[in-house]
Amino acid sequence: MEIRKAEKIDMEGIMDLLHQVNDIHANGRPDIFISGLTKYDHEELSKIIQNPQTPVFVGIDDQGKLAGYCFCIVEDHSGSVNLRPIKTLYIDDLCVDENRRGQHVGKQLYEYVKKYAKEEGFYNVTLNVWSCNPGALKFYEAMGMGTMKTMMECIL
Repeated sequence: MEIRKAEKIDMEGIMDLLHQVNDIHANGRPDIFISGLTKYDHEELSKIIQNPQTPVFVGIDDQGKLAGYCFCIVEDHSGSVNLRPIKTLYIDDLCVDENRRGQHVGKQLYEYVKKYAKEEGFYNVTLNVWSCNPGALKFYEAMGMGTMKTMMECIL
């Protein structure tokens, strides 16, 4: 599998996967997510792909089909008063095509992003996992990630 930065030619495949990941969350938290929609529209996705502060990586299989993606956001804490001046690569979204799950696509994407972050001088890689997606939590723990903080809620 080839892993590279996303390009405009990848947009339709990315949009398909954005639907898949949104529906996973909508099934787990229908009180928050709306089924059938996506996090970004075509225009927003185009801007994200072109922005060096929001690198998106794609995994392309041997048939040239998009197998998965990883949206990232560069977080630079050097201007903070109380935080060390570190750069973090935040994984905003990692999705593997539902037909490719269990084939190590996610692992390859994650390892690529981790290598990219190290080569670019980032201090760490972070992400959030929804509690309604225990498979994702298990996956990230298997990748060696540990809990940094916990977000709590009280539905009113």
